[in-house]
Amino acid sequence: MNTSLKEAQQEIVDEFAMLGDWQDRYEHLIELGKELPLIAPELKTDENLVRGCQSRVWLTAEDRGEAIHFTADSDAMITKGLVALLVRVLNDRTPEEIMGTPLTFIDAIGLREHLSPNRSNGLVAMLDQMKRYALVYSSK
Repeated sequence: MNTSLKEAQQEIVDEFAMLGDWQDRYEHLIELGKELPLIAPELKTDENLVRGCQSRVWLTAEDRGEAIHFTADSDAMITKGLVALLVRVLNDRTPEEIMGTPLTFIDAIGLREHLSPNRSNGLVAMLDQMKRYALVYSSK
């Protein structure tokens, strides 16, 4: 991966800054979700469901030596866009980067205050799951 975590977050902040209102931003989230690489159907299992999300979100992690590779999907378009943002920032990073870097882009683009409480809780649950994977892989 060529960009640092900080740079990857700044790209998202810049991208969202170019969008006008929140209607445009939600549409952008939906587009990001559509661009998320498809998850293998056999990975859509109950054990890969993120607990704490109102929609169904599947999240898997694969240890690729130095880095963790994430795949994800959701049955809800905006939620799929949210998980796509997290994957974009955290994918193919080391466990230490994933656990040690605050994700400032979430507040910087105003996501937290524009999401329903359920979606906001789901976002936290997805991020927590990614950090749990990182913790498991860091101890190997």
